[in-house]
Amino acid sequence: QVQLVESGGGLVQAGGSLRLSCSATARTFSAYSMGWFRQAPGKEREFVAAISWSGGATYNADSVKGRFTISRDNAKNTVYLQMNNLKPEDTAVYYCAAESLASPGNYDYWGQGTQVTVSS
Repeated sequence: QVQLVESGGGLVQAGGSLRLSCSATARTFSAYSMGWFRQAPGKEREFVAAISWSGGATYNADSVKGRFTISRDNAKNTVYLQMNNLKPEDTAVYYCAAESLASPGNYDYWGQGTQVTVSS
């Protein structure tokens, strides 16, 4: 079982930065690839970024490339999302998730989400 808790959301002006954290309770956190997703009001949840179990590979949605960076610290059971040059369209609830060990590409465990609001 993996329990995930996000933090670090808030209200920021356009062009500003935030760093989201996702703390995991799992005996084998380092075995999981992790992802960040977001859901804006009235829209479907969308992929933002992902990182492999070792941190050696990262993936970003086109909409955040060059602005967002995903990273992880396996010693702290934590994954991060550094968000720079934020835009109003980045406003959403951000969720972290742990990828399924049995079915890569699918995410089995989700946090409760943290709100990010970017004002223009």
